[in-house]
Amino acid sequence: MPRRIHVFDPPQRFVVGTVGLPGARSFYLQARDGARVVTVAVEKAQVALLAEQLTELLDELGRRGATPAPEPAPADPDLSPLDLPIDEEFQAATIALGWDPRGGRVVIEAQATGLADSIVGFSDDPDGPDAVRVLLGSEQARSFVQRAARVLAAGRPSCPLCGQPLDDGHVCPRQNGHLR
Repeated sequence: MPRRIHVFDPPQRFVVGTVGLPGARSFYLQARDGARVVTVAVEKAQVALLAEQLTELLDELGRRGATPAPEPAPADPDLSPLDLPIDEEFQAATIALGWDPRGGRVVIEAQATGLADSIVGFSDDPDGPDAVRVLLGSEQARSFVQRAARVLAAGRPSCPLCGQPLDDGHVCPRQNGHLR
């Protein structure tokens, strides 16, 4: 089956969202442009790392005086749920992050697992894994980070000692096995 690369340049909407209750949530990245919607399953840790790295990239670009592409004034925060139906295109194995200096935009690419797992980000190789590539202006990228922070915070609280999720019967390794 030929490789599919879904490109959103730029998307009308690019968000992270979840389905399920805290402790049993599934995380998704979703890009929309008109009627075309692509949803990719991701891990919570991937969302946290993407938001952290995206913030660092945007901050560094600001320090270097990189010129972002002009974009409309920021809208209110996107608090809407994921678009339905949620049809998972693939599970993201790799997420790459970059900057397009010609277009002045952030590039995010999520790739599925595949035969060519050695390909990491921004390749149009026809033998590579399926991918979703999203090009975002800096305001849209910062909006994504803010939503990711809200989504991550909506889960189970973390133990202040070990960082693991607090739930019934949490046995904290830093408490030598005593219940917290």
